[in-house]
Amino acid sequence: MGEIVHVSHIRIVKDKGPLRRAYIENFPEPVRYGLHGGIKKFYGVEPPEDLPATIDHVVAAVGG
Repeated sequence: MGEIVHVSHIRIVKDKGPLRRAYIENFPEPVRYGLHGGIKKFYGVEPPEDLPATIDHVVAAVGG
């Protein structure tokens, strides 16, 4: 079995509706998540502001 090189410590805070904040250890500011574009249309939600969805960060991470 390989050696564990990193464990992420993240706390998620749900705000109003689809808005939430991810507090990542060793980073002073939270990462804000929400909905935008086709995602908000699919769910029929109009958030107070457009923000990246969690899937946006997954796609960015895979894309490298």
